[in-house]
Amino acid sequence: MSKKLFFTLSRAFTSRLVFTQLFTAVFFANSGFAAELSAANNKTQSLVDVYQQALSHDPTLASALSANQAAQELIEQGKALYRPTVNFTAEANAIGSDIRYLNATTPPGRSNFETYKYGVDARQPIYRKQNLVQMDQTLTQVSQADKQLYLSQQSLILRTTQVYFEVLIAQDKIDLIIAQKAAILSQLEQAKATFEVGTATITDVNEAQARYDLVVAQEIAAVNEYEIAKRSVQAITGDIPQKLASVKADIKINTVTQNMDKWLEVAAQNNLNIQILQDTLKYSEQEIERAKAGHLPTLDAVASYSDNYANGSVSVFGTGNELKTGTIGLQLQIPLYQGGATTSRVRQAVLNKQKAQDDVEISRRQTELETQRDYLNLNTSIAQVKAYEQALISSQSQVDSTKLGYEVGVRTSVDVLNAQQQFFSAKRDLLQSRYNYLVNIIRLKAASGVVAEADLADINQQLLIK
Repeated sequence: MSKKLFFTLSRAFTSRLVFTQLFTAVFFANSGFAAELSAANNKTQSLVDVYQQALSHDPTLASALSANQAAQELIEQGKALYRPTVNFTAEANAIGSDIRYLNATTPPGRSNFETYKYGVDARQPIYRKQNLVQMDQTLTQVSQADKQLYLSQQSLILRTTQVYFEVLIAQDKIDLIIAQKAAILSQLEQAKATFEVGTATITDVNEAQARYDLVVAQEIAAVNEYEIAKRSVQAITGDIPQKLASVKADIKINTVTQNMDKWLEVAAQNNLNIQILQDTLKYSEQEIERAKAGHLPTLDAVASYSDNYANGSVSVFGTGNELKTGTIGLQLQIPLYQGGATTSRVRQAVLNKQKAQDDVEISRRQTELETQRDYLNLNTSIAQVKAYEQALISSQSQVDSTKLGYEVGVRTSVDVLNAQQQFFSAKRDLLQSRYNYLVNIIRLKAASGVVAEADLADINQQLLIK
């Protein structure tokens, strides 16, 4: 190839290199990446820090807390079913009449007068089976609401852990791509220099250039993933994280001491989804009892007092009256026939109970499946960390030997690029396997219903907090 053609290609390469670097810099500036680098001196947030922030700002948890507080009022409403009810009534009327008597000597006449009435009546339930059952149902509903709140707290622990490590994965991906880009650029410049002296072909230059262009595109996509991951943290904390603590290089990997059957036993006893549906089943059983109570009599103690005053009457013109009445007694009501509605409600309640039983079984099987899956994933991630640690060592050795072979002429630049690509892939996979290991710990405990804030504190010990 002529020198003129070479310098033409060289200028084209330089122009394209400048363009890609400029485009990347502009993209970083627009995405706020440059602003984050300037904030590098800010305090690093740990997993516990992000969780504490989420406790105060997560709308899902706030909604569950409000729902729980509202459910507590059901207890008072249940107690009110067996407390006395007192009502006050009052009325005033203006009456006009025009009366004419037939076959009588009494002359017709007109009258206009007013009537006034007020009264107080009280009722105290003595026996109402429906109300007694409904009081028990309110306790079941509150128990269910308490479990829903606790489940929301457990869910927040899991969601916080997931979004936290999603940011770290995206952040590490950017760092690895930048390091890979620098390595490819070095190889590209070396290929250019060797081509200039005639010891390499234009194929090496083109191959390195293609790899460089590809990694620039990957860098843009990685920055976008990083921005999306940060927004996921913002959705539960209210703020975009600036700097998160990364995982230590010497992370401690603990094997799972309990077998799968033990975890399944723990999940069957502690999983909140199962317990919530068991409360639903209990409520449906109580609903059957309440529906059957529609056939039973009710007994109330009643008392009333009324005062009626009128300054005139229709029958006796110009004559008023005042009547005061007080009553006290018992009122028994025996339902005889309700048009079949009570029997229908009983049948409906029985079918709802069967549905609740089926829902409990569905939840139990789903929990069993999730526990088995998370248990296997945790064991797999433990094995992967060890395997990728060895793969990274082997990949580094391959890069070193391939570079040496390239220097002595037995390897090509493509071989070097491939070895570097394999090294960075192994490093990326190792980092992701460590994150998966930590997240899978929380997932398994969440599926078993035993995850707690202490588990986040344990994971926090594995982070490099500056």
